[in-house]
Amino acid sequence: MTLLDPGLWTGKIFDGGWVAGRGGVYDVVEPATGGTLGTLGQADGADVAGAASAAAAAQRAWAARPYEERAAILRRAGRLFEDHAEEIRDWIVREAGSIPPKADLETHFAANLCYESAALASHPQGLVLPSAQPRWSLARRRPAGVVSVISPFNFPLILSMRSVAPALALGNAVLLKPDPRTAVCGGVVLARVFQEAGLPEGLLHLLPGGREAGEAVVAAPEVRVVSFTGSTAAGRKIGEVCGRLLKRVHLELGGNNALIVLPGADVSKAVSAGAWGSFLHQGQICMTTGRHLVHESLHEEYVAALADKADKLPVGDPAAGPVALGPIIDERQLAHVDELVRGTVEAGARLAAGGTHEGLFYRPTVLAEVSPEMPAYAQEVFGPVAPVVPFATVDDAVALAADSEYGLSLGILGDVGQAMKIADSVPTGLVHINDQTVNDEPVVPFGGLAASGNGSRFGGPDANIEAFTETQWVTMRPEIAPHPF
Repeated sequence: MTLLDPGLWTGKIFDGGWVAGRGGVYDVVEPATGGTLGTLGQADGADVAGAASAAAAAQRAWAARPYEERAAILRRAGRLFEDHAEEIRDWIVREAGSIPPKADLETHFAANLCYESAALASHPQGLVLPSAQPRWSLARRRPAGVVSVISPFNFPLILSMRSVAPALALGNAVLLKPDPRTAVCGGVVLARVFQEAGLPEGLLHLLPGGREAGEAVVAAPEVRVVSFTGSTAAGRKIGEVCGRLLKRVHLELGGNNALIVLPGADVSKAVSAGAWGSFLHQGQICMTTGRHLVHESLHEEYVAALADKADKLPVGDPAAGPVALGPIIDERQLAHVDELVRGTVEAGARLAAGGTHEGLFYRPTVLAEVSPEMPAYAQEVFGPVAPVVPFATVDDAVALAADSEYGLSLGILGDVGQAMKIADSVPTGLVHINDQTVNDEPVVPFGGLAASGNGSRFGGPDANIEAFTETQWVTMRPEIAPHPF
């Protein structure tokens, strides 16, 4: 059975489940070739309003179903991701410009998110509380209701599933607005998998679209929780709207993550970690290593080795043959990357490797003699760029790592004792000692601080239950309580 039929993409997948299309249609473009992969229906505000109403109506019955039924659907979805892994992988390669191993990671991760979320349905969701009165006092978690999920282009399947799967498992309905550049991998795949898994109608609404659809899925009165993964600038706007509307919002935003290479570290292993952290998926990851802070005793050797590795990495169409890097997602993002690199070189940095592109294929780039005020160091690049800065003391490394508006991920390579002290001193949501900055698993609480997010977490039972349920206090007495009047 073929899971993804482009002939379905401009209409409904199932009644009440995919109502996109009144906003017109648009071409799904393959960034590596510029070719058209299909045509996708686009949602407008009216689509979103109808989907939100249908989701609210369907959610109450879904929440009331026995937990075994919800868990069974999530388990079936996990098996479908495994059964159709090759087909889904090929779409991630072509639509998102991913190399096949990265696409395989996404399908594997999606299946495991389903399996972990299936267990949420039966996870204990309450507490027995002490009371000063003669009664039972309980706190129980209840489904939030309708959850809006807005996901980005870079890891489209994982970053949609990370919210969709636990939200459904915990009894919610979902409005899903994927990035229009990757709405097949980040949207159609999920809709089809859950349809085949037997998810009742009206619980998962796929709403591909642009700004109008995005604003509508946030503002819809039926929506109680918004889960957004994307840029810090967009996250600030969504946070402002949710604050005004008194909605809970989970913001997983950008990053400019530091990798600290301590004195005595193995340079060969450190360069391998640094290259992976900066160049995986063309650097288009919120956890990408954006700043390489290297002890002065290793700095020159590290720069030379990293530049040599960058020069040897093959770049090209990931669907056409083995490459290490595929295309940047589109011309706008490429221009942003190139502008930051050029500005940094003009400010006095040395281009040790890369800095060129053919079409959307940007060479992995290493910048040396960088100072902290230069554009490619100070800003999130979201491209395959590795600025390297030396430091003299551990205190210097801490100061450099902490000097950022972002607080997502930190990698520290070398002596574990020194690394532990650094980890205690740098405000960040994630710390990886003797590894680079790009790490995630379905069972870990993932999230950032400051401009990287509002401290919300996804992953693992505690974080997911906190994210997608509300607390209700319940008391019980053996008879009606006496009162003064």
